Amino acid sequence: MPSSTQIEAIDLALETIVRYNRPDLNSRLRQARARLQNGYIRVLVVGEFKQGKSLLVNGLVRAPVCPVYDDVATSVPTVVHYADAPVAALVRILDSGGDPSSTEGRVERVELPISELAQHISDQHISGNGSSNTTPRWHHAEVGIPRAELAGGLELVDTPGVGGLNSVHGAATMTALPSADAVLLVSDASQEYTAPELDFLRQAVKVCPNVACILTKTDLYPEWRRIAELDRGHLAAAGIDAELLAVSSTLRVHAIRSSDADLDAESGFPALMSYLTDRVVGQADLLACRSTAHDVLAVTGQLAGNLRSEYAAHSDPQAVGEVIKQLSQAQQHAEALKERSARWQHTLNDGVGDLNADIDYDLRDRMREIVREAEEELDNGGDPKKVWEQLSGWVEQEVNSAAAANFLWATQRARWLTGQVGDHFSVEGAEILPKLRTETDDALNYVRAMQLRDSEPFGIMQKGLTGLRGSYVGVLMFGMLGTVVGLPLINPFSVGAGLLLGGKGLTDERRRIVARRQSEAKTAVRRYVDDVIFQVGKESRDMLRRVQRDLRDHFTERAEELNLSLKTSLQTAENSVRTSKSQRERRLVEIPSELKHLEALERKVQNLLPQPGSAESVAATPLPEAPLHLTASTR
Repeated sequence: MPSSTQIEAIDLALETIVRYNRPDLNSRLRQARARLQNGYIRVLVVGEFKQGKSLLVNGLVRAPVCPVYDDVATSVPTVVHYADAPVAALVRILDSGGDPSSTEGRVERVELPISELAQHISDQHISGNGSSNTTPRWHHAEVGIPRAELAGGLELVDTPGVGGLNSVHGAATMTALPSADAVLLVSDASQEYTAPELDFLRQAVKVCPNVACILTKTDLYPEWRRIAELDRGHLAAAGIDAELLAVSSTLRVHAIRSSDADLDAESGFPALMSYLTDRVVGQADLLACRSTAHDVLAVTGQLAGNLRSEYAAHSDPQAVGEVIKQLSQAQQHAEALKERSARWQHTLNDGVGDLNADIDYDLRDRMREIVREAEEELDNGGDPKKVWEQLSGWVEQEVNSAAAANFLWATQRARWLTGQVGDHFSVEGAEILPKLRTETDDALNYVRAMQLRDSEPFGIMQKGLTGLRGSYVGVLMFGMLGTVVGLPLINPFSVGAGLLLGGKGLTDERRRIVARRQSEAKTAVRRYVDDVIFQVGKESRDMLRRVQRDLRDHFTERAEELNLSLKTSLQTAENSVRTSKSQRERRLVEIPSELKHLEALERKVQNLLPQPGSAESVAATPLPEAPLHLTASTR
């Protein structure tokens, strides 16, 4: 949530521009004010199963808002934010009716007591969580409580266990990373970081400005300090710049119950809260100040430019022609920014087209590699029926991992494209870029599970009939040959031949059935992967269309503002030729006074920003730039 100073600066700017009759600038400031009021600082609490995420959130807010079980895991994300009174709700995402840009009517909220929340968000009760084909499952749960830690806009999200990138829950969590202001990776002190956890961190630091590692359960493991040093070594070796904090949620609970400040300090939670307050909330407040200052200064700059042009026209009537000429050229440039032929429009359209093609290729390339490995495993693994459960689980994990990586790369490329468009639009490079809507639904929820149909069972009866058929042929054929030399139809040679041919027939039939099952298993894998490509590809295209619309609308509004300001200045300069001497003298007195009011407003807004070189001014570090191209060798 913003400080009152930022809101006051916006309100003062709104009062100042009333006299100039500029509804476009008024609308821009009101949008900035609404953005400040509705902004939450989102912190994702992620980690593998049973690492203490829910208990960590409870410790941060000093309340048992997230259910904690020894043998049951959280299955639905829980969002904890500030509210004047305790409240809980379940949120379900409904069908958008085919319009990816529409959000109206898509959200269903069901309020319930906080004590009943556990019945809907844990694996123990997942059967009642909208698991039917016709009813979507709960998207997330929301909990509001009156806590000072959350009053500044902090929003904690307790996520299901991710297991790194190689898990079903991991893909959904990764798609939420770009919308987060911070990520807390929770891992207990029983062991050092695993490869999936390090993979997750590598991806997280690329799209999230703040990533911290939380080592939990230090009260249970005496060697937690050695584990912490090993984890820091792994982070340094992987090139991951993330702070590591050790905490004990159990000590936190005891400290709250006994009001023991020393025990609370030993739990490590004060250090964690300081990190959230200084690095996360403080940086978000800094970004909000910068955005506020940019909007207000852009508005005052346009108004001041109009006043200076008018002052120049009134103070020197002989130079009005030159002023009109300069304003006409500037207006022509502003008009060109609104045309479809503008360079930023070409950059945006071409960039989105190229990005669509690259993302689709990257997704298909990843999925093709998964299919190839699955088919090789089926060819070398014998009967798919015996290994289908393990194979299907592996394919689902790999597909989820590939879909998450593809989405994160698409988000990085979209941000990079935003910067390219902004560079074309703003020569000075001072344009504050809009926040992109890169959030997507979990497309994998709409993918049907892989199923291996047992269309041709090979049980005891089928095996007996196959063996009997081969034995009958062997006995009959060799028995008939034996009758030529005077042997009976059934003799030792015909019986032996019957057993031999019966065994061969049984072996051939088993091979045929296994080969058919392998073919059906490959078909099931390809069908599943094709469905994933269809669903995930659609989500990526919808996301890029939203990005394109957001950028187009944002820069078109800026172009219209600039064009209207220059048109107003041009009209004022032209009218100055027809004004009387008394009117010119009056305006020459009024304009400096109005400029002083605007300059006072600019100074007030600039005071919101930290001075260059201060700790606050360097707190916000930019994210790494996205690569222009992605190949299999660079993933």
